Amino acid sequence: VRRAFDVIERRTGRRPEMYSLPPDDPATYEQISRGETIGTFQIESRAQIASILKTRPERLYDLVVQVALIRPGPIQARFVHPYTMRRRGLEPVTYRHRLLEPILARTQGLPIFQEQAMAIAMAMGQYTAAEADALRRTMGHNRKRHRLLAELTRLRERMIERGIAPPVAALVAQDLESFGSYGFPESHAWSFALIAYATAWLKRHHPAEFFMGLLNSWPMGFYPPATLVNDARRQGVEVRGPCLRDGD
Repeated sequence: VRRAFDVIERRTGRRPEMYSLPPDDPATYEQISRGETIGTFQIESRAQIASILKTRPERLYDLVVQVALIRPGPIQARFVHPYTMRRRGLEPVTYRHRLLEPILARTQGLPIFQEQAMAIAMAMGQYTAAEADALRRTMGHNRKRHRLLAELTRLRERMIERGIAPPVAALVAQDLESFGSYGFPESHAWSFALIAYATAWLKRHHPAEFFMGLLNSWPMGFYPPATLVNDARRQGVEVRGPCLRDGD
């Protein structure tokens, strides 16, 4: 991104800034929704492209959820399909309990982020902030799964003590088990989504500079140079062979 910005500044005299890009550019989201994301950050894998073609992000928060959705936790919890169906309006948004609605409304009624798990523990199990943070620290890696399961057993008991029906408490705890297989913090997803959007914006509005920056930073990303060069040509970028003459 920095290298692309450098060239744009040399060519136009104006330098784009990451935090000043228009966050709701229709052309950028139209390109993303078509799955034209090769070379972009975090949303370029085949799994992400397949999902994006269905979810069709329209705003930055959609990308925040998207980068967190295609991860081992949500996938193993089978949240991807219901999220997609609910986002497209093909399935109603439902909640295990009324207390979950303000916590999960922005993610179609499904716990996607670690912060949501903390909020659930505080709202339904009357956890303190410190207790909820202790639960969070058990999330994100399979090596901590036994600790997560122990914490979820405790949470289930606390929910039942508070008057939550045992079947509901069990289902809520079961939903949170997915975080043992790597669940994202929302703050992390926001950072990723901002960079993903910036790369998509560059690809849409400055494709030559975008591919130049990407190829000059290789090896990085998901695809080899030949794939990036072919995609650049598809975007209308003139691609020339390397010149070996000194000074050219």
